[in-house]
Amino acid sequence: MTLRRTGLAALLTLSIVGCTTPNSFTIATTQKIIQHERNKADLSTKMFTLESGETLTYAESNATHDTSTINATDAEPLLLIHGFGGNKDNFTRIADQLADYHLIIPDLLGFGDSSKPETADYRADAQAQRLHELMQAKGLASNIHVGGNSMGGAISVAYAAKYPDDVKSLWLIDSAGFWSAGVSESLKNATIKNNPLLVNKTEDIYKMYDFVMYKPPYLPKTVQAVFAQERIANQVLESKILEQIVTDNVEERAKIIANYKIPTLIVWGE
Repeated sequence: MTLRRTGLAALLTLSIVGCTTPNSFTIATTQKIIQHERNKADLSTKMFTLESGETLTYAESNATHDTSTINATDAEPLLLIHGFGGNKDNFTRIADQLADYHLIIPDLLGFGDSSKPETADYRADAQAQRLHELMQAKGLASNIHVGGNSMGGAISVAYAAKYPDDVKSLWLIDSAGFWSAGVSESLKNATIKNNPLLVNKTEDIYKMYDFVMYKPPYLPKTVQAVFAQERIANQVLESKILEQIVTDNVEERAKIIANYKIPTLIVWGE
């Protein structure tokens, strides 16, 4: 209850402050809100070093978390993969609805708190291989469920195609990588320099939320401004990543999933 009051108080404070230029107070308060959401979802943040030397930061269900039927240490693993420009906290608010699973929610290489090498391969197969390395190291690589949003959906497809015997089911949320489905009208004239998914200034993140979500959840502009600064700081790398992934079609890999008859739930919003 104390944690809940703390989170609500912090959110209310930022709503009242209304400052759209991040400072030490708004950054610290935003971090408290994020940590409150993780605590409420019973997630711990951890770090894994890849064989390449880069690090992946990820959130994981706490082993002490019990539901009415199952302990998290015995639960089936569910790997959740965020979309372009996102991070592990994109799934925090639904994590408590998935408490019957052993959740592993990484920051993909290039995003969040994970390493951001300039010259890495950021296409779906390469990201899938890194995630498989993480899951193997944790002893969770077999009989797993994989879910992903947007770019994370394309990586989920690549993961299942590379390791079809390990994947028990797929959950694709507005998945990218299926180019034969066509491009939305709002993206037809987009370029790398003029793309609604990139954040070059604070105002861009307000437009981006409206662009990628039908009904964006309430977030004070103060919080959005803090998130914007993180995106702006990573804008050069995100542009390079975008250049790689826009030509990465996963449709052929999806045929492998069909051949293996991996159960797949496809969710597509308005």
